Amino acid sequence: MFFAASIFLISYALIMSEKVPHTIAAMVGGILMVIFGVLDQDKAIHYIDFDTIGLLCGMMIIVLVLKKTGLFQYLAIKSVKLSKGNPTWILVSLAVFTAVMSALLDNVTTVLIVAPITLAIADTLSISPIPFLVSEILFSNIGGTATLIGDPPNILIGNSSHLSFMSFITHNLPILLVIGVLTLIFLRFYYRKQLTIPVDKEKLIEGFDESKSIKNYKHLIICLIVVLLTFTGFILHSRFDLKLATIALFGGFTLLMITKTHPEEILKDIEWGTVFFFVGLFVLAGGLEATGLIEIVAKKMVLATNSIKTMSFAVLWGSAIASSIVDNIPFTATMIHVINSIDKMGIYNVQPLWWSLSLGACLGGNATIVGAAANVIVSSYAKANNQNIGFLNYMKVAVPVTIVAISLSMGYILLVDL
Repeated sequence: MFFAASIFLISYALIMSEKVPHTIAAMVGGILMVIFGVLDQDKAIHYIDFDTIGLLCGMMIIVLVLKKTGLFQYLAIKSVKLSKGNPTWILVSLAVFTAVMSALLDNVTTVLIVAPITLAIADTLSISPIPFLVSEILFSNIGGTATLIGDPPNILIGNSSHLSFMSFITHNLPILLVIGVLTLIFLRFYYRKQLTIPVDKEKLIEGFDESKSIKNYKHLIICLIVVLLTFTGFILHSRFDLKLATIALFGGFTLLMITKTHPEEILKDIEWGTVFFFVGLFVLAGGLEATGLIEIVAKKMVLATNSIKTMSFAVLWGSAIASSIVDNIPFTATMIHVINSIDKMGIYNVQPLWWSLSLGACLGGNATIVGAAANVIVSSYAKANNQNIGFLNYMKVAVPVTIVAISLSMGYILLVDL
């Protein structure tokens, strides 16, 4: 137990410090669990959730094939054109586009697509891109919270809790719509002085030609059909007793086959660092569970609270605070084992805890620039293009948004689940 806790804490500290790449810190920690005898190799492999790994890889393949069609650029430019040069509506359209795409694909992929387009549009219109980039960070996490595949913490929770794809939408979406509307109102007020463009620039938006983004209409139609069937599979997966990983991988490799795309062309662009980061986290958390440390934490948590209500609020706010300080993925991976241990005690119905963890970890990631992977990506991309969002400047916007979002989530959980 001492070795397991020490390895876990050192690995976690390295992940927090960002002095070592997350993937390396997690994988070295996982391997040390085996070297020091906390787990043998077979048990370590047993703790790796291949449903999550398969779902990640399948969705990455689907997104990469779709990206080659130019669909994402088309949708982003089209949403901006609908604003007709009004900067407020440009912010709203890009925020809504980011939220929807983050829910349907994943928030990391979405910001990689929309951030470059945003910078290009801001440069063309001679306006600051910061209000738009900040809104995209916030809405990538808000949108990603809505579905099982939208945000990495939800992927982990979905595969561990056996909650269905549709249950995430039906449960999380109502409160997220409220949070989204209030966030847009706040952003419009906060950035009101920056949401203006020169009169002579308004006409430029009308000249944007989104049709040039589409590379191959035949491939696009084929891709959309396969993607539609894949999402239909996600919706119906529990009825046919199919794992989401099976559906995602089938959809991804079917796309490769039908579009006659060479696998190496796509597989080389998969975020293998993210995949192995998850592998390392699974083994690290597995080491804590195998030694009984997770069970001890779970029992202490039950003793410290006198009802599922107080426990849910503790998980919600604890997840939000922790996710604002460190990456929300490792924290979620650890908390999943704690909730599963509480579930095994048979004292409480733990479903409210799953929703508390989902809303807390995903929305809490909005509070700081290091709270979620999407935040770091947008900030880094902006800095590389001489646009500094700034850690404290970002928090001035994000912390109030996050506090309101978590407060509303607390009332929602109380109303719906308890």
